[in-house]
Amino acid sequence: MNSEKRSIDPKTLRRWLEEGRAVTVLDIRKAADRAEWSIPGSVHFDAYDALKANDRAVLANVALPGGTPVVTVCGLGKMAGIAAEYLAARGIDAMVLDGGMKAWSGAWNSAEIALPDGVRIIQLRRTGKGCLSYLVSSDGEAAVIDASLDPEVYLEFAESRSWKIKRVVETHVHADHLSRSRLLAQESASELHLPEQDRVSFPFTAVRDGDAIRIGSITLEALRTPGHTLESTCYLVGRPRNPKQEQRADVDSNGKLHVFKGPVLFTGDTLFPGGVGRPDLGADQAGAQERAAVLYQSLQRLLSLDSQSLVLPGHHSEPIAFDGKLVAATLDDIAAKLTILSERESAFVAKILTRIPATPPNYLKIVDLNETGVFPDGDPNDLEAGANRCAVS
Repeated sequence: MNSEKRSIDPKTLRRWLEEGRAVTVLDIRKAADRAEWSIPGSVHFDAYDALKANDRAVLANVALPGGTPVVTVCGLGKMAGIAAEYLAARGIDAMVLDGGMKAWSGAWNSAEIALPDGVRIIQLRRTGKGCLSYLVSSDGEAAVIDASLDPEVYLEFAESRSWKIKRVVETHVHADHLSRSRLLAQESASELHLPEQDRVSFPFTAVRDGDAIRIGSITLEALRTPGHTLESTCYLVGRPRNPKQEQRADVDSNGKLHVFKGPVLFTGDTLFPGGVGRPDLGADQAGAQERAAVLYQSLQRLLSLDSQSLVLPGHHSEPIAFDGKLVAATLDDIAAKLTILSERESAFVAKILTRIPATPPNYLKIVDLNETGVFPDGDPNDLEAGANRCAVS
């Protein structure tokens, strides 16, 4: 590639997409690679092998919208750089995404929901990888659940809202991304909460079934739900203390956010809008079967809650659009969609174990780092790149 190539870094592209700027993202990877994960709204044109064979003419007939810049994307940026050069020679305003999809792994966007009494929940999403984390605020205090982004993101969000992060909470020891919770707790001088277990080797406040973590005037009630991991824990948002909460309007004071008045449940990797947590990581066949049975009991516990509870999961299996829409569903909707949840335990276990997806790449290294609390030097994308594979549908 010559020295005059034009490029764009992932942070700038993320900002453009969040702002709704007119831009065409052209993904030139193989179809199988794109199926694993992609940039929301991107256009696919499989040109990778042809470009690798120096056949630039493969892009001669690619249909692209006129009048908008084009950002070419591949795995690491090399073939996409060649594509950008070729398109630029055709007079198209083209540039390559620096570092390709590997670098895009840390890109994020957000959505927000309002609860009664000024309670706010911001869902922060790693848009390609699907990791979901949450910033929960009440009365100026905030907690972060399952931090998977650079601590600076949460700190800047909180500062912009005049919130003080008091607590950092995990639902379980993660296997698909490097947890930033310990780093965030240190940088925000806040308390670090993890489910009670003997896996991690650093100090934390143990969360047991039934414990209530207070944030301003609300609580996060811990519901132990083993299965995906033995320590997996969900958190149910406790109702604010204000007895007049049901008299509040359906729209908050800025007229934008509709107030959700039902229960809210953070489910980590136990339950998703379209699936359940895989029970096999780190287990042999007998262990996976035993954990699948335990998962069944945990899911039945969740299904016994108010059917209108809003489930906010820890991951999503598809690229998350820059549309401000929550990745969420009610328990009632999930139960209607996932018929496996209505099966008997034996049938549930048998079906789950036949649907296990491929093992996440580098998960043993990621688990080891999350258990020791050591965040590696260098680029975390070296370990994290690729979609998550925590769900079974």
